Amino acid sequence: MATKKSNGADSDQTVKVSCRNVWKIYGEAPETFFQGGSGAVSDPTAHADKIRQSGHIVASANVSFDVHVGEIFVIMGLSGSGKSTMVRCLSRLVEPTAGEILLDGEDLLKKSPTELIDIRRHKMGMVFQSFGLLPHLNVFDNIAFPLKLQGMGLAERRDRTARVVELVGLEGREASYPRQLSGGQQQRVGIARSLAVEPELWFLDEPFSALDPLIRRQMQDEFLRIQSQLQKSIVFITHDFLEALRIADRMAIMRDGAVVQIGTPADLIINPADDYVKEFTGDVPIARVLTAETVIDKAKKPTARMPRVSADTSVETLLPQLADHKNGIAVENAAGKVIGVATAQNVVNALASEAAKRPDDEGAPA
Repeated sequence: MATKKSNGADSDQTVKVSCRNVWKIYGEAPETFFQGGSGAVSDPTAHADKIRQSGHIVASANVSFDVHVGEIFVIMGLSGSGKSTMVRCLSRLVEPTAGEILLDGEDLLKKSPTELIDIRRHKMGMVFQSFGLLPHLNVFDNIAFPLKLQGMGLAERRDRTARVVELVGLEGREASYPRQLSGGQQQRVGIARSLAVEPELWFLDEPFSALDPLIRRQMQDEFLRIQSQLQKSIVFITHDFLEALRIADRMAIMRDGAVVQIGTPADLIINPADDYVKEFTGDVPIARVLTAETVIDKAKKPTARMPRVSADTSVETLLPQLADHKNGIAVENAAGKVIGVATAQNVVNALASEAAKRPDDEGAPA
């Protein structure tokens, strides 16, 4: 089964794309609320309230975050929270009202239409909930279509398309038309089409939400397998916290157009910023979030025959192994150095400690 990569010391902390005080306002004269296009204001909450009181709609409010090279950055929130607006601002499918969006240090908002087309064709890949396949083209030609728009030669198009067909597991279906494919296969075509341009930055807006649960799980596994090979910089939109938990290196939770909290899934579950974040995280099994590194006995010495796991292995994965290895399991960091021994008792202690921090069903401390 595919597993997401660690966002630990082995991940690249180079910033690929950066949002700085990004606002998107809908209404008659949204630009009048900002000085010279800058989104920086002293009190963003009060400023957003003022804009709403004027009859305008605040779709994004003072949003700031960085996405690192090779990172899966998930943006999630309830319907209307502004998450899809943000991914469209990042690609300039929607024009931000104020703020900065930097790609490799260059402000996308200052790019000309011609420059922006070139960036979208060569640096960005996009996958949306709607597959958007061309019904008159077969699988192979659907995938090759953006390469044709780039002006790529026929031989190179065929070679590139054949590689991504294999990558997403569509061998043998190249001559099929969209109507002949299942929902999961159609989504694979959409993913392959976006990957064909070899994007540096990949946007996915609820790409699996239209699929049934079993196919959705399979597509998540496929997505993680592809990412383990390609290590793209990814912005992934979802409203499903369990999906985010499976794939995210870091995530941002949005409400009313604003970012409420940014952190790893474990950060958000163990230390939610407010009750809104708790609503997303309250039903998530803690064992899925805690890692082997959090349940180690640093003083205990591993034996030569003791099995080893990586520090980012989830406790959920670790528990069955501990049932077979009563003395514990050695835990290694990214460099392969043993940093301690995970034991069943330490797991029980950690789960009990975290559970005690959560409110019970009536809101009183557990």
